[in-house]
Amino acid sequence: MACSYNQRFILFLSYAFSFTRVVYGVPQVPCLFAFGDSLADTGNNNDLNTMAKANFPPYGVDFPGGPTGRFSNGRNYADIIGELLGFTEYPPTYVTSQGKNVLMGVNYASGGSGILPETGTNLGEVFSFDAQLSNHNTTVTRINNALREKDPDNLSLLNKCIYLVGFGSNDYINNYLLPQGSETSTLYTPDQFADVLIKQYSAQLIKLYNYGARKIVLFGLAMIGCSPALVSMAPVKLESGCVDIANLAVKQFNDRLTPLVDTLNRDLQGAKFIFINSTHIASANPGLNGTAPAVTCCQTSNIDGRCVENQQPCNDRMTPAFFDAFHPTEKSVAPTAIRAYKSASPLDAYPMDILHLSQLPT
Repeated sequence: MACSYNQRFILFLSYAFSFTRVVYGVPQVPCLFAFGDSLADTGNNNDLNTMAKANFPPYGVDFPGGPTGRFSNGRNYADIIGELLGFTEYPPTYVTSQGKNVLMGVNYASGGSGILPETGTNLGEVFSFDAQLSNHNTTVTRINNALREKDPDNLSLLNKCIYLVGFGSNDYINNYLLPQGSETSTLYTPDQFADVLIKQYSAQLIKLYNYGARKIVLFGLAMIGCSPALVSMAPVKLESGCVDIANLAVKQFNDRLTPLVDTLNRDLQGAKFIFINSTHIASANPGLNGTAPAVTCCQTSNIDGRCVENQQPCNDRMTPAFFDAFHPTEKSVAPTAIRAYKSASPLDAYPMDILHLSQLPT
């Protein structure tokens, strides 16, 4: 039986305490917004016509209440960062948000989605980053209306919030690296494709800034070539244990994120973008997603790599890096979230971590 939220949080704090001091229940920022793919999705895909959903067992086996749509046995990185920021509740999904609960933030993340609008459509319906931004624009209107009722002279809430943004993995997995059905790999070299993504990403992030966001966290991509799904599809035995061509393609994208942060911070007045180096954090923690042997905790489908519905997962969910063929276990993702919040190395976050970002004046 899954332990209660408070019990689980106490266990989590005992693990996180060596990294930072957390004041539980005292949010360090007024609200938290999450944009991204299945690594942050908390249920936005549940009612979509898509294969990219996880609202069934064994997903959620360690999450209070069971399956929610999280692609994990438990929490994802957005959940953990929210806890570290002092929130006692998770932001609602966009599809369930209503009334004034949007004032604490909203989770827009959608499994399978990407920077490019066509990414993930091979799986069915998804909320692309463009669609998530459109949804956020609706939320901004709702927030501003609520704030006008409460205090017509104080509409600066959106500038103070933290915005988690993590896209790009699916632009490779469900677009560029698709063995068939995608033209991008024939149109672009990996270097050119990274430029295409960054150009689109930059325009989207500027739009988010124009909606009031100032404190924006960009997550780099993990080494997707080490995922069980990609390793299993490799035609020959891999000496490295990973699909190096996929990791090298992703590196092209990751290498452009620090310059992107510098450009946005220089050109946008009051902007405070930061970059989380997920690959470095994983490499500094042996056993994390992207460095561990490509084994899964649940029995997975050969079609899409998700857990087979209602099958019993592994008993030891503290050891495997991957829960299904693409997604990390809660244990695997927790150190990345913790070091994103408070870095343990200067290479973890640039130019600062989330803790220091939350403390900056607006």
